[in-house]
Amino acid sequence: MSIDPITLSVIQSGLQQVCDEMDLTFSRAAFSPVIAEANDRSDGIYSAEDGSLIAQGAGGLPVFVGTMQYSTRTLIEMIRDGRVPAPEPGDIYIVNDPYLGGTHLMDVRFAMPFYRDGEIFCWLSNTGHWPDTGGAVPGGFSASATSVEQEGLRLPPVRLFKKGVLDQEIYSIICSNIRVSEQRIGDVKAQAAALLVGEARLARILDRYGDDVVRAAIGELRRRAAAQMRANVALIPNGTYRSLAYVDSDGVVNEPLEIRLAITARDGELTFDFEGSSPPCRGPMNSVLATTHSAVYLAMRHIFPDVPISAGAFEPLTIVRPAGTFLDAHYPRPVSGCAAEVSQRIAEAVFAALVEALPDRVTAAPAGSSGNFALGGVDPARGAGFVMYQISGGGYGGNADHDGLSNGCSTIGISKAPPVEIMEQQFPVLYHRYALREGSGGAGRHRGGFGLDYEIELLRGHATASFVMDHGRFGPQGALGGRDGEPNSVTVWQGGRAMVPEHLSKAQDIPLEPGDRVRVKTPGGGGYGDPRDRDPTLVAEDVRLGRYTAAQAAALFGKAAAGL
Repeated sequence: MSIDPITLSVIQSGLQQVCDEMDLTFSRAAFSPVIAEANDRSDGIYSAEDGSLIAQGAGGLPVFVGTMQYSTRTLIEMIRDGRVPAPEPGDIYIVNDPYLGGTHLMDVRFAMPFYRDGEIFCWLSNTGHWPDTGGAVPGGFSASATSVEQEGLRLPPVRLFKKGVLDQEIYSIICSNIRVSEQRIGDVKAQAAALLVGEARLARILDRYGDDVVRAAIGELRRRAAAQMRANVALIPNGTYRSLAYVDSDGVVNEPLEIRLAITARDGELTFDFEGSSPPCRGPMNSVLATTHSAVYLAMRHIFPDVPISAGAFEPLTIVRPAGTFLDAHYPRPVSGCAAEVSQRIAEAVFAALVEALPDRVTAAPAGSSGNFALGGVDPARGAGFVMYQISGGGYGGNADHDGLSNGCSTIGISKAPPVEIMEQQFPVLYHRYALREGSGGAGRHRGGFGLDYEIELLRGHATASFVMDHGRFGPQGALGGRDGEPNSVTVWQGGRAMVPEHLSKAQDIPLEPGDRVRVKTPGGGGYGDPRDRDPTLVAEDVRLGRYTAAQAAALFGKAAAGL
């Protein structure tokens, strides 16, 4: 069927709008600040045949592009094999099993079949970050877990809603295994409501244009996305490009993990090979295959952002399965750090490999850490337990055109840190500091953006702090002569005494009493190009604004650039 360009464009925008409205509904109706304020969620439409991505919300986390496609495909296969009961209208499946196309256990996915004339036309799916799914530590980010059971409750695909009705037995099992369970019903209903809004909006599009026209448009959009990605990839000269990126440690063994990447460009196709990367690790920094794939996809989306979000965009990209490495985790390997941290190291490796081939499109390394910080305890003023989850931004890498963005969201998404006022209202904490970490960006012709510097005090009760971050041992890589950004820094004050965790960016079960504080300084982005080539007026402006002293500027950019 031939579709005129205007109709094709309208349907494309309509499918995107369906996903955007699902995203908006999810955030507005959710209870937890991590979803309602930080927007740590994503919604999409997926093929009924193989789960391939049809459309995803513009405001959804990019790291979920590949994982939700993978998990939907796995669910379809399990239904066909009889391992999962077949759906009926109104059914919604819940799953967070990382090994079935997920990330970590806190990223909980819902999937609902969308019916037309009694047949499944497509699947609607979303993912939301729950603030807790049980496990050894509040918030689920166990820095020293050695098996997935220590990280929380693992759910295979089960029908949480049957014919539109919440299954109270399954919900009771979930609530019996997680903290602050009385609050979960708000997020569960918000997540389901988002899918129901998508169902209504998608039905209107199909009613207006007809099922056959929309189906043909989806196929044409996928073909065009593949062609557009191939055209962009063809800009890369044929050859093999290599890089090396590090994870600080796995949280258990205090040694860095290596991500070795070779990207081979050949006539509009790219092959990604991680051979030589570190073997599976004991701690929670293993990455499941779906997250490894998604990290490559999102890196290419950063480089070629004009390519539409569709399964077709991934067709020119071949990823050699990294068997025998920590980038292909199998049960029972712990994986809580895979989506938020390891995925960003994978993206960094892609950037570092391709920056010389595409210097006008690829940046120096960004901060590359979600800054996962969890605080759990009991608030005596409210007589109730709490789990506070904080994410934080960092500096972006400099690029060919300008300096990196300061305090930008992580590489893997568009999530923003919850407002300080909201956090202080909901949890027994006080923020003493929330500011740019001036001077943290790597020096370069275009310097890296600055990270964030914040400090939290526990006001009352007792709590334990846990965090899974990265880039504490090595700062984000500079590019083409630029210097690395400043590494992540964590300091904990207990009874007035300062303590730096052994693993720098990872620790768990740190006891806090009223008056104890935690200070986090997130990484700055890598610098781009030779610092001595920086425009002296830009150096002078940074000095004027207090980002560097004159002596610091002279040491970083040269006396001539600093006007000395």
